[in-house]
Amino acid sequence: MWEKLRGIEKRYQELTSMMGDPEVAADHEKVADLAREHSEMEEMVTLYQKYQGALRELEEARTLLGEDDPDMQKLAQAEIARLEAFLERLEQQLYRMLLPKDPRDRRNVIIEIRAGTGGDEAGLFAADLYRMYTRYAERQGWRDEILSGHSTGVGGFKEVIFEVRGKGAFSRFKFESGVHRVQRIPITESSGRIHTSTATVAVLPEVEDVEVHVDAKDLEIEAYGSSGPGGQHMQKNATAIRITHKPTGMVIACESERSQTQNRMRALAILRARLHEIERQKQEDAVAENRRSQVGTGERSEKIRTYNFPQNRVTDHRIGLTLYRLADILDGDLDPFIDELAAQEQAQQLQAVAEGSGESQD
Repeated sequence: MWEKLRGIEKRYQELTSMMGDPEVAADHEKVADLAREHSEMEEMVTLYQKYQGALRELEEARTLLGEDDPDMQKLAQAEIARLEAFLERLEQQLYRMLLPKDPRDRRNVIIEIRAGTGGDEAGLFAADLYRMYTRYAERQGWRDEILSGHSTGVGGFKEVIFEVRGKGAFSRFKFESGVHRVQRIPITESSGRIHTSTATVAVLPEVEDVEVHVDAKDLEIEAYGSSGPGGQHMQKNATAIRITHKPTGMVIACESERSQTQNRMRALAILRARLHEIERQKQEDAVAENRRSQVGTGERSEKIRTYNFPQNRVTDHRIGLTLYRLADILDGDLDPFIDELAAQEQAQQLQAVAEGSGESQD
């Protein structure tokens, strides 16, 4: 661990020097790459330097134990105890920072919400989830945009696909994949009986063209008139795009933009994200078929969270966390769940590293 940290600190210093070189500064693209790498290391290097400083203070405090003055010895012992506890906390933080990071965490996301069982009520719940996520994105300072949507006519969604753009969007939204369940009394229910409905959420990291090759021969592309806002004008120009991916039978429709080109680009982005996720899932299943994370696999068949309106309760079944402030959560206050899920994921990574270290020592 310490050797790796020394290497990171050395690289950080090299980057600092390179960014100050006039020849390098002339290449704006290279400077941007160096600055990005430098920024990613900064927090870890700062913490490591703080650790080194505290270690030097500890050595100095230990030398005071040899003093003849009892009061000085007592002060030294108290300082040693404080510094040892501080160093232990810093060491744990550094250890966590060195855990492998998901390279997709910094990416934008494409989120797909579909109404499940429950008829119109499921569609209304899908709309609630859409609003919850867009409010959460707003709180983070991220931008969202609908790529495709099919409404139910009563204010709900049969399906809505939207994009969230912002640094680290996938690192937070990735825990939302799965089946969400709502328990409430529908407005149309005269007897006051509680209904249970569901909606599925899929969270896909945005991928670049170079990561997923889509052969044009595998695509069937159809232009049609939009049924969305400005429909009459768009109907005449047939700006909406429907793409069928022949090898998988996957169909993606996009009508959010006013031009065929833009809608085509949006639809292809959704297709690439889905194909990338299919391939990633295949690889993950092949490597670890019998290992499933305790915080959930993200499979759509898995019920991950229940929103109970009569009890003002939201329960995340993966971590056993229940909060009694449903309105706040539906207004985008998701951090208590996401923070706990992220912490549990990190704890599992630490355990896996520890088990791996134990096996290698054996």
